[in-house]
Amino acid sequence: MSNDHDRDTARQGRIAALVIAMTMLLWMAAQWLGGQMGWEARFVFLFDMIALAGFTWALFVTWQIWRKRRDEQD
Repeated sequence: MSNDHDRDTARQGRIAALVIAMTMLLWMAAQWLGGQMGWEARFVFLFDMIALAGFTWALFVTWQIWRKRRDEQD
């Protein structure tokens, strides 16, 4: 049972790391593309908000993992 639990926790960590990395890459690409194509600031701001949502989700998942592991140690 503990092995499955550890595997699930590791999977959640990998997903959170992937979301962080992909969000950063996509956000940087959108910023560069917006500058090259002369997009209005409101469109670039939309990508900022999407990136913020991705980072917030990843932070929440990471916090859940941290709490789960802390509770297991107690």
